[in-house]
Formats: sequence, C-alpha cells, structure tokens
Amino acid sequence: MNMVQIIEKKKLGMALSSEEIDFFVKGAADGSIPDYQLAALLMAIRLNGMNREETKLLTLAMTHSGDVVDLSAIDGIPVDKHSTGGVGDTTTLVLAPLVAACGVPVAKMSGRGLGHTGGTLDKLESIEGFSVELTEETFLKQVQTIGCAVIGQTGNLAPADKTLYALRDVTSTVDSLPLISSSIVSKKLASGAKAIVLDVKTGAGALMKTTEESIELAQTMVRIGCDAGRNMVALVTDMGEPLGSHVGNALEVKEAIDVLSGRVTGPLLTVALELGARMLVLGGAAADVPQGKQMMENALHSGAGLAKLREMIIAQGGDPACCDDLSALPQAKVVCPAPALCSGYIERMDTVGLGNAAQAMGAGRKTKSDVIDPAVGFVLHHRIGDRVEAGEPLATIHAKDDASAQEAIAAIQGCIHIVPHETAPCKLIHAFVDSEQVQRL
Repeated sequence: MNMVQIIEKKKLGMALSSEEIDFFVKGAADGSIPDYQLAALLMAIRLNGMNREETKLLTLAMTHSGDVVDLSAIDGIPVDKHSTGGVGDTTTLVLAPLVAACGVPVAKMSGRGLGHTGGTLDKLESIEGFSVELTEETFLKQVQTIGCAVIGQTGNLAPADKTLYALRDVTSTVDSLPLISSSIVSKKLASGAKAIVLDVKTGAGALMKTTEESIELAQTMVRIGCDAGRNMVALVTDMGEPLGSHVGNALEVKEAIDVLSGRVTGPLLTVALELGARMLVLGGAAADVPQGKQMMENALHSGAGLAKLREMIIAQGGDPACCDDLSALPQAKVVCPAPALCSGYIERMDTVGLGNAAQAMGAGRKTKSDVIDPAVGFVLHHRIGDRVEAGEPLATIHAKDDASAQEAIAAIQGCIHIVPHETAPCKLIHAFVDSEQVQRL
C-alpha cells in the first residue's frame, strides 16, 4: 500500500477503499506514516469530502485502532450521551443519575475541558476525593451495582483519532463533516455503549454555528452509528448562550445538585429531561419520549436522582457531603458582582468569550498541562431577551483574587450585548434526528 497513491486518489475526489482507509488509520495510530503525509490526506478529505460508506469505514477503523470496551457484563442496555461541547453544559451530572434511577445503566467515558468548553471530569474532580480513573473491571462492576459511572477515557481508546485530531487543529481541517463525525463517533463506539444519544450544539458557542449545519452533522453521525450497528439518535440544542447559569467546575456541580434537589428549574433541566427521556427509550425502559420524561420527573421529585448521584460519588471515592451542604464544594476567595453598564435588553451573548473568560480565571485550560482551579467561575443572572437595569448584576464573579475578578468583570461586560429595544429569547431545542428523519421542534 502506497500513501502517496492514497493521497493522490483523494486529491482527485475518488473514494478510498476499505484497505486504503485501514492502512492510513493504522499508520496514524502506530506512527509509521509521517505527519506531513497524514496532513496532506486530511486536507484532501477536507476539500473533496467522503461518501457515506467511506465515512463509516473511517469511523470503524478509528474505533478499532486501539482498545474497545466490552460492556456485555452489564445487565440491560447500557446507554451513553455525548455533547459536541459548550459552556455551562452540565447535563451529564443531572441526567446520568436520573436515568440510572429509572433503571437504565449509564456507562459513560467523558473528557476534560480544553479551550472555551468545560469538561465533565474536571467538574466531578471538584468534589473532594472523587476519582475518574477506574480500572475497566471496577468501572463495569460499579455500573452493574449502582447503575452509573462516569470515568476518563482509557489511554488507548481510538489512538488514531488522537493523532489525526492534533493534526486537524494545526492544518485548518477541523471543519470537515467526515472528520468531525468519525472523530466523535469512533470514541463513542470504542467506549462500548450499545445506545447513544447525541447532543449536537448549535449557535455562537458551538462547533457548528447554524441550525442547518448542526442538523447535517447530527444526521451524519447518526447514520454512521446506525450503520455500525448502534442505536443512535440526536437532539440539536442551542448554544447561543450558556446552557446553565453556572460556569466553572465546582459551581456547575452546585447547579446540578440544585437541579436534582428540586430547588432550580430552567434550560439545563429542560435539556437534561429531553436527552434523558430518549436514553430511557433507547434503553428499553420507556415506550416513548413522554413516558420517559414522566419517569425522569418522578425520579427528580422523589429524590431518587440525587440519591443516585450520592451513590456514584461514594462509589468513586468522593465525599458526598456536598449533596446536602454545598459549602463542602471548593469556595472562591473573592465573590463580587459584574454590573450592567447600561439599561436595556440582552440581545446576544458571546458564548465563546464567556467560556474564555472562565478559562482565564483558572476554570479551564489553554493547554492540556494547565492546572484547574475548581472554585473559580461565575454565575449568570440573566438570559438573552431579559431586561436589565444599569448597575444591576449581570453575573456574580467567583475569583481567586481581586485582579482576576476585575478582569472577569470587564470580560463579561464585553460579552453580554445590551440594546434599547426588546429582544427575543433563544430557542432551546431545534430538532430531533434519527436514522430515518429530521423532526423540527
């Protein structure tokens, strides 16, 4: 097999064979193909695309380039949820315990935050003692015993994707549907879940900025998953503004506990219920989405969801005190308001800018080696469409020191755009996608 010939073939817009795809994916995983040739092929794919069969073959080759988790020891149908990333997106911490409380096992491997997006693992590690590094045996036993576990990905999960993803980031080939889809779905397939609900974000803070682009991405990923023998569906949800009001690791854990305690409702709960209901349908516990939502709401109101979160925290070595006393979570040294500079209506938010503001405070990373400060971040008090008065707090800042707080105040004021005239709120859920249709919501 000749890598130059593979590059030439894709450069001319021709479809690659299964053998050719396997060859370059294996070379990406074991380092036998140099980066410059892989980069050339990625650009050819970016410019000329891949057909449905090629994209499926690429995804499967990447899935099997390393370890594949076997969840067959778990009773029932293990389900998973994957979000394409955003700000204040704490749905996993809400829906995983609720879904497990409804009898469907949730075996979830999550990632860390990088750039403006938060990471589920970082949030959970803000709970004292919580470990996301479990052996596969312990992971499976925990899901079988209490119904849910959230851990980090194994070191050899889809290694080809690690190489190709790093090259895409520095070669302007990130925005390719086949490459995006195969990257996301290969990791989900390697994680072992038989049923997967995708949360595909759209808007200013999302990978895809328009609803149509996000629907196309959702369709592509669902088709790949279904072609690979998994039961996969997707919701397209909004990221024109942060989903939750809390941005920052311990703060987002706090919001999840507030939601599970029944003290707080709003967009985070709405999206979690919609995703969770579909997880229950795929897991065989609910006949349809309305029944699934009712089951989730019952688990919420009975306290079963919060009890399940407590069980998961204990099982993974964490201190469950935070479920009853939020002050047990890390606390910032400086807490102060970020006031509105004028009166009017919130027209839009720079969601990426808000995520970057949290990152600059220490809540996120610029590089993988950066150390997270679990206590810092901010709590937004308004959403798009709300009226605010000059001097009224747009957010409450939780910072490590006064200098960091002042920088965050200026950043947040610059990211929230206020106009004199009334504005409309964001539409929260845009579409549902399965293997057969797109349903606009």
